[in-house]
Amino acid sequence: MSMVEPQVESLSQRQLRNESGRVLRAVSEGHSFVLTNSGVPVGRIVPLDAHAPALTIARPARREGGWSALAIQRKTTKRSLAETLDDLRGDRL
Repeated sequence: MSMVEPQVESLSQRQLRNESGRVLRAVSEGHSFVLTNSGVPVGRIVPLDAHAPALTIARPARREGGWSALAIQRKTTKRSLAETLDDLRGDRL
């Protein structure tokens, strides 16, 4: 059984700004809109209870590298941060 998606109305940024009340009433009644900016689709306005479109995952995400891969060792010091900043500020005087 295939679900037929209802007709989605295109809505420009200017229409959304000028007719926000009408758009919100329509969304609360179950209508969906595709938001455009200069004719380019940029988003979708759908009711909260609408089903999310199924996204196909081409490959799972993998995390490689980054800062943790550098294995940086933290340096410890006996001086407080305030003392270090005072020392650095003293060079400017």
